[in-house]
Amino acid sequence: MFQRNAIHWLREWKSRPDHKPLVIRGARQVGKTSLINAFASEFSSFLSFNLENPDDLQLFSHSMPVKDLFNVLLSVRHVRKEGEILLFIDEIQNSPFAVKALRFFYEELPDVYVIAAGSLLETMINVDLSFPVGRIEYMALRPCTFCEFLGAIGESSLKEMIEALSVPAPLHSRIMSLFNTYTLIGGMPEAVARYAEKQDIVALDSVYQSLLTGYADDVEKYKRNDSMRNVLRFIVSKGWQEAASRITFQNFGNSNYKSREIGDALRTLQKAMLLELSYPTTDTAAPFAEDLRKRPKLLWLDTGLVNFAAGVQSELFGKSDISDAWRGKIAEHIVGQELLGQSNSLLDSRRFWVREEKNSQAEVDFLYRSRLFGAVPVEVKSGANAHLKSLNLFMAQSSSVRLAIRFWSRPLSSDTISLPSGNNFTLFNLPFYYAGQVDSFLRKQSSF
Repeated sequence: MFQRNAIHWLREWKSRPDHKPLVIRGARQVGKTSLINAFASEFSSFLSFNLENPDDLQLFSHSMPVKDLFNVLLSVRHVRKEGEILLFIDEIQNSPFAVKALRFFYEELPDVYVIAAGSLLETMINVDLSFPVGRIEYMALRPCTFCEFLGAIGESSLKEMIEALSVPAPLHSRIMSLFNTYTLIGGMPEAVARYAEKQDIVALDSVYQSLLTGYADDVEKYKRNDSMRNVLRFIVSKGWQEAASRITFQNFGNSNYKSREIGDALRTLQKAMLLELSYPTTDTAAPFAEDLRKRPKLLWLDTGLVNFAAGVQSELFGKSDISDAWRGKIAEHIVGQELLGQSNSLLDSRRFWVREEKNSQAEVDFLYRSRLFGAVPVEVKSGANAHLKSLNLFMAQSSSVRLAIRFWSRPLSSDTISLPSGNNFTLFNLPFYYAGQVDSFLRKQSSF
């Protein structure tokens, strides 16, 4: 299995003397178990338990002091209590006792490294399950980024160039071609690994079908009632066609479902990290508050799944510029995926800007939150600067933002844009393959 960037965050967690039990969150099949198995090689001993296994679940079915429980776990796995020990509890939501035990591992056995993983949907619906506040920490795991994809297919030198923001001009076309392939395949680890092995996109159909079937089958476990099950099934089967689009809940996807039914189901799937409802802001200055009264943009967890489930793979084949595919939705979706993929925080989300006044409609694709520059407007468009009317309107109304980013298929460049007011701003035109490096790029502009 190829290396995930999250392994570096896990090493930082391990090095901290005040580390707490770690709960890893992410949609099913984003590679949580594989990541922990790889991390386990850096410990003296590894104790792994999957609570979907009845024998493992039985060990966590009786309330007992955590030190006694740990001794039981050591005995079952024939492990000595010496050196650095990693305990991994997978599908922890199946045992309320195991969840409660996390607190006592932190308080009574701080030298044991404990990681848990499980399904957000089941956690949310099981009201008897409550994670100990202040005694654990969280990490989000998302689909593979473009740089992780490059590492998987053996292009480590290109990966290093991108991470260093130092791609030479002669390699631009080659890397753009690889990025287009990544956009088509997406970042689900099984799809990436299969492509790295066979270099055959058609061979991935069975992977996508298996993932979609698994998500649909999960609905049976997560339903609150038959009505909720039907709505969830509809969204998981048909909602991919609304990717990167602003949606209304009422009659979503040309269905007859009511706004409340669709809203509840979408928020359920959002907590499972299968999708995100990205709400707009109308602010041009901090704090850029979301306006929950306006229509959100629907962003799914993975662009490769969108391509397959929405039936738009053929539109990407042979495209030299992904902005030309599916009215630009795929380009916007993959950039959004890369922007979020830079973070392991559960709190991070994507936001965009709108102006919806009579005779004055405008929309900026994303507002990227930077510690150095605040909210940086991001557009996903090719073509001349004259076509960036919404961005220019945002910048004209903003008194604090003086730089913006546009992603396109061409090499890196920058322009100074003069506004009618006489104010100027700098527009950085970044190639798509730098979408996962925005934070690093902005840090390089710290003297701006």
